[in-house]
Amino acid sequence: QVQLVESGGGVVQAGDSLRLSCAASGRNFAFSDYAMGWFRQAPGKEREFVAGITWSGDSTYYADSVKGRFTISRDNAKNTVYLQMNSLKPEDTGVYYCAADIRVHGPISMARPDAYDYWGQGTQVTVSS
Repeated sequence: QVQLVESGGGVVQAGDSLRLSCAASGRNFAFSDYAMGWFRQAPGKEREFVAGITWSGDSTYYADSVKGRFTISRDNAKNTVYLQMNSLKPEDTGVYYCAADIRVHGPISMARPDAYDYWGQGTQVTVSS
């Protein structure tokens, strides 16, 4: 079993920055074997892909809405994945979730919420105008 715990959310103004973290743990769990993704869900909307990173960190993928503003990274020594969010906009508001799966790869599967086996509980990000 894999546990994911997000942190770093908060209330900020448009144009500000936040860095989200997701700490992974579990029995017999090798973080470096797992691709990681960040998703978000706004009230009344479906969960949507934000960013993904392969197990090695060599490849990253982003939703068009966040390209150039958000950066996903990982530290396999710390079992942690990060999402640096710059130039935040009110439309970035939502609950941000990290997800892990050992099988996903490539931009298509990595963007699908149903491709991930493990999810965190989410952290709220609110951007005011």
